[in-house]
Amino acid sequence: MKILDLPISAKYERVIPKNAFDEYTNTKQKTLFKDQVLRITWLYKLSKDTVNLSYEAIDELHVFVVELKECTTIKPILEIIDKAIPYHIIFVVRYDNESYVSTSAKHIQKGDVDMAVIDHTFLSDWYSDDELPYSINLQESIDSSYKDFCSQLCDRQISPDMSLADLVAEEVEIRKIKNEIKLLKSKVKKCKQFNKKVELNMQLKKVEKGLEKYYIATKK
Repeated sequence: MKILDLPISAKYERVIPKNAFDEYTNTKQKTLFKDQVLRITWLYKLSKDTVNLSYEAIDELHVFVVELKECTTIKPILEIIDKAIPYHIIFVVRYDNESYVSTSAKHIQKGDVDMAVIDHTFLSDWYSDDELPYSINLQESIDSSYKDFCSQLCDRQISPDMSLADLVAEEVEIRKIKNEIKLLKSKVKKCKQFNKKVELNMQLKKVEKGLEKYYIATKK
């Protein structure tokens, strides 16, 4: 797979026992690991020592391959792993001959260095192995390499000059606006009063205009 086409020096390839995360899970979550996950492999470790790249905020970037017993997105499981491990992780989630990728920008929780806080999750759709739509492009630093990867998971063009922090802030706002649009469309559909429906449609157009600016800006 192209996404895993990284220098041999970064190869780690260690199987992580599912019970390694027991202290971060409740009974229901332990069952999720048991029922849905076949195997977790820590496949690559990108750091100054392994790929000779500098860094600013992200000193290590890891690639985990999570093989599934059934076709599902396992968001709760990835969040548990992400919060338990302070380093940034790119997950390649696999079932049969299909995969999707997920990665979360995060920061260490103030006062608790053993717990990470997820700021935003970048997520792809499922794709077949012969599509290979994403790649980890090693650039001048681990930070820029990670931001480039996150940019590939956005449904818009991202300026190379944009920082990861700004990208996350914009994507959080975009998700918020999209959720508001979805809610308003539902209200419009259910509304029976003509005047109220007109008011909701006007509000919807205004919110949609606010979303549009993020996409127009990337086309300039």
